[in-house]
Amino acid sequence: MAAITYPRALSIRASSALWTRISFVALMAVTFFLYVWGLDRNGWANAYYAAAVQAGTKSWKAFFFGSLDASNFITVDKSPAFLWVMEISARLFGFNPWSMLVPQALEGVATVAIVYIAVRRWFGPAAGVIAGAVVTLTPVAALMFRFNNPDALLVLLLTAAAYATLRATEGGSTRWLVLAASLIGTGFLAKMLQAFVIVPVVILVYLIAGRPRLPQRIKQLVIAGVTLVAASGWWVAVVELWPSADRPYIGGSQDNSLVNLIFGYNGFGRLTGNETGSVGGIGAAGSRWGLTGWNRLFLNEFGGQISWLIPAAIILLVAGLWFTVHARRTNIARASYLMWGGSLLVTGAVFSFAQGIIHPYYSVALAPAIGALVGAGSVELWKRRGDLLARLFLAGAVAASAAWAYVLLDRSPDWNPGPKIAIGVAGLAVSALILAGPLLQRRLAVSVAALALIATFAGPTAYTLDTVSTSHSGAIPSAGPSVATTGFGPGAGNAGRLGPPQVAAGSLRPRGLWAVVVAATFSRQARYRASSPPSSKPTQATTAG
Repeated sequence: MAAITYPRALSIRASSALWTRISFVALMAVTFFLYVWGLDRNGWANAYYAAAVQAGTKSWKAFFFGSLDASNFITVDKSPAFLWVMEISARLFGFNPWSMLVPQALEGVATVAIVYIAVRRWFGPAAGVIAGAVVTLTPVAALMFRFNNPDALLVLLLTAAAYATLRATEGGSTRWLVLAASLIGTGFLAKMLQAFVIVPVVILVYLIAGRPRLPQRIKQLVIAGVTLVAASGWWVAVVELWPSADRPYIGGSQDNSLVNLIFGYNGFGRLTGNETGSVGGIGAAGSRWGLTGWNRLFLNEFGGQISWLIPAAIILLVAGLWFTVHARRTNIARASYLMWGGSLLVTGAVFSFAQGIIHPYYSVALAPAIGALVGAGSVELWKRRGDLLARLFLAGAVAASAAWAYVLLDRSPDWNPGPKIAIGVAGLAVSALILAGPLLQRRLAVSVAALALIATFAGPTAYTLDTVSTSHSGAIPSAGPSVATTGFGPGAGNAGRLGPPQVAAGSLRPRGLWAVVVAATFSRQARYRASSPPSSKPTQATTAG
C-alpha cells in the first residue's frame, strides 16, 4: 500500500515571497482596471491635443514638431514627446479614443509599479504596496492617467528619475545618475521646464548621501548635467536650426521662437505671472489664477485633487528624518526620505506660489512622492511601535488624514454625506488604539493596522471611484464630485466641477475642432506675419510628411 503523503507547509521565506508576488500582481491588476475601465467615456478628452495626435498619424513632420494639423500650420504649446507615445499607438491600432488614451493609462500603471519597486527595495513589500496604492487611489492621478494631457508621461519619467537617483546614491553608480538625467531631460520634452523642478533635489540628495568621495560625486554630477542638456536640448536645437519658413509656427510663442516658448509662456512666466499671450485668469487676489500661498494645495481647487494624504506625508517625512538623524551619511533610508520629501516640498512650493497659469491637475506630479512617504514612513513607524514617539507620529498621521478627509468631503455636502462622519470617527478611534500599541495583542494589532489603512484610504478612494465613473473632457478637467470654486482662472466663482463645462464623450472630433483651434490662434499668427520680414514668415505646408 502506498504511503500517504501530506502537502508540505510553506516555509516562512517562501510564504513571504508568495505574498509579495500576489500583492504586487493585485496592485497592478487593480490599477490597470481603474485606469482602463470605461476609458472611452472620456471620448477625445482634451480635443486640442487629440487633434495633434491625429495630425501625427498622418504626417511624420507633424509628428516631430507636434503640429496641430497634418498641414503643419502651427504646433501645440508644449514640446511633443507626450504626443509621440499616443501617436505611435494610433498609427499601430488606428486613431480612436482607445488607442489614444490606453498609452496614458499604461503610463499610470508603470508609475505605480516604479513607486512600488522603489519603496519595496529599501522598506519592504508592505511599504511598497501601500505606496503604490496611494498613487493608484489619488483622485487626480486617476483623472490624468485617463486623459491625453502631457502630465502622464511627465510623472512617469520623473518618478523613474527619482528611483534612478536612489539607485545611484546606493551604489555610487555614474550609470544610474546618467539615467536619471536622461529621464529628466526626456521629461523636458514632455512638458518643458516643469521637469527641471526636481533637479535641485537630485543634486542635493546625491551630494549628501552618494557613496563616492565628494570630488568624485561632483564629477559624476557634472557628467549627469551634460547628459541632461543633451537629452533635453537635442530637439530644441533641431527646431531652432530648422528654417522657420519650412516648419510650423511655434504655438504659444510670440515670435515663432521655441526659446521664447520655453522661457516665456511655459517657463518663468508661470512663476511670475508675466505671460504675454496668456488666456488670462480672473481669479481672486494674489494671482490671476487664484490665491497663492502655503495653503494653496489645500484650498477648494486643489484640495480634493491631491491633498488627502499630504498632512500624513509631511508628518511621516519628519518622523523618518528624525529616526535616521544619527545614521551614516550614506544611509539609503534617509536618502529616500530626502528624495521623495524634497520632491514633494519643492514641487509643492512651486505650485503654491506660482503667479502664472496653473491648473489643479498639475498636482498629479506630487502623487508619487506622497505615496512613497506614506508607504515607507507608516511601515517603518509600525515596526517601531514599541517606541512612544513612533506611536505618536503614526497616530498623528492617521488622525490628520481622517480629519482632513472629513473637511474635504464636507466641501461636497450633497455628495454621499454619510462616510465623512464614519471616516472621522474611525480615524480618531484608530489613532487612540495606536497610542495604546504595547497593550494590544498581536491579532488586535493587525486589526488596528487594517482599520488605519481603511480610515486613511476611504476618502480618496471614494473620490477616485467618482472620477473614473464620470466622463471628462475639455482643457481643465477636475477629479471628484462638484465643489464650490473660490475664484480660480477662467470661469472662477461658478459652482460645480472645476474647469469648462463637460462635453459628452465622443461629441467632439478633432476635424471639427480644427476650425476652433485655428480661430483661437490665427490672430497671433497673423500678428507675427505682419511684423516679421518676408524671409522669416512661416508657410503652410501643402503636402503631408
